Amino acid sequence: MSTQQASMLSWRVIVPFLLTGTIWGSTWYVITGQIDGVPAAWSVAYRFAIATPALFLVAMLMKRRLRLTRPEHLLAALVGLFQFAGNFLFVYHAELYVTSGIVAMMFALLMVPNAIFGRIFLGERVQGGFVIGSMVAIVGVSFLLWHEWQANPDAGVIGGNVGLGIFLALLGILAASFANVVQANPTGRAVPMVSLLAWAMVYGTLFDIVFAFVTTGPPPLPSRPEYWMGIVYLALIGTVITFPLHYNLVREIGAGRTAYNSIVTISVAMLLSTLLEGYQWTVTTALGMVLAVVGMVLALRARRQKSVQVQQSGSLRHDAD
Repeated sequence: MSTQQASMLSWRVIVPFLLTGTIWGSTWYVITGQIDGVPAAWSVAYRFAIATPALFLVAMLMKRRLRLTRPEHLLAALVGLFQFAGNFLFVYHAELYVTSGIVAMMFALLMVPNAIFGRIFLGERVQGGFVIGSMVAIVGVSFLLWHEWQANPDAGVIGGNVGLGIFLALLGILAASFANVVQANPTGRAVPMVSLLAWAMVYGTLFDIVFAFVTTGPPPLPSRPEYWMGIVYLALIGTVITFPLHYNLVREIGAGRTAYNSIVTISVAMLLSTLLEGYQWTVTTALGMVLAVVGMVLALRARRQKSVQVQQSGSLRHDAD
């Protein structure tokens, strides 16, 4: 058994791999309880108002530097605006109209704009296998969206405008992708990830609060215990706990293998939508799910092979020197 295989099968990899995928898969459904009778913008603001100090505590416990330079603060503000404000505001509002599991499936295609933006801003090349896999995944998700469009618009969702929900989810994907790529520039690479995320969350939360106040008025105080339990779950479990686990996995097994936990995420999200939102499966949706997963695997394998080739090339150059 190779060293890589042993590391993949060790508990220190399996447990956080399944845990992060399962938790992130559950957050899509939990969000539906945050937008039922409460302005979505305030639910986003509450979530990150709780998560921000907790993430700073994590950074201090990890002994990461928290003092940023001016360019680093500007980058954190940009990431915060797109990731913790734009992305989540679009997602929460999208789930007013589209089943949570379908929004999760759409976000599984985040790798596509990531690759496009990476090419534009970072000069990263896109492999042919990645393009083919992405196209297969897009076709699969399109089947799911077509079914969502044709189905009763009130079945399993709070609102009725499915087209608007899809459009908002797409905007959320673009915002998250832009944040992902921007933080990978040289300025971002010089900052500990947890520190950059903590400061980005500060700026994003401030924007969320201002946006919520301007668009919906003073903050509401829901009396339902379930609402606040959901907020705490999303803030601490779905945000603060999972990020360190995720980035530790990246260090342990690499970003390529870690990305496969998105398959766990969408599987959990669709299971919860089926059990709790009354999502109805058909031949079309089943085929769409299969195509989406197969396409993701093909695309991720292409990116992983590219990473291995780069590492081998670098090793050869080092030996030659």
